[in-house]
Amino acid sequence: MSRSVNEDRPIELRDAILRYLLKHGVTDLSLRPLAKSVGSSPRGLLYHFGSKEKLLTDAIGELRLRQHSLLRQIGADSFAEAGRQIWKQISSPAAEPEWRLFFELYGIALRQPKRYQQFLQSAVDDWLLFSVEQLRNDGYAASDARLLATVMVAGLRGFLMDLHATQDRPRVNRAVTVWLKSLDSLVPRRGSNA
Repeated sequence: MSRSVNEDRPIELRDAILRYLLKHGVTDLSLRPLAKSVGSSPRGLLYHFGSKEKLLTDAIGELRLRQHSLLRQIGADSFAEAGRQIWKQISSPAAEPEWRLFFELYGIALRQPKRYQQFLQSAVDDWLLFSVEQLRNDGYAASDARLLATVMVAGLRGFLMDLHATQDRPRVNRAVTVWLKSLDSLVPRRGSNA
């Protein structure tokens, strides 16, 4: 008698794997301790995911979905206000493990761009698309919106890296406030005459 296949098992494993990666990172990832932690075996992980790289790709995909969910929660009347809301969420102590993992994966992907091309592209495009949409709704031409969205994404990520490297929350928060005020002058609120 053969055992029935648990179709939810890959999803359960993916979620457990992501929890493991959030705690331990990926730099020294080995299948044996990972498998033990998630209640599987190295062979079981390979059965469900095919390879260690595919396992990481699935975990990265789940991280992307979480970032998409974060962006969908933003509702702002201005570009700078959207930036304020995003900063509040991404800089919270609760979000720190996800962003540390994101930056670790980003570094690995930059070293192996062919292998992680999709991750590198989506890591930029997902955030740009949200920002461009906000700016287009405010009446900006597509090329101007993309340029200003790039300023937003680069700024937020730079400040976030600084925060994680230094843990100097008061200094970084003050700098973000000044930067976002400058965005208010660059990007007028909806309905203003600019």
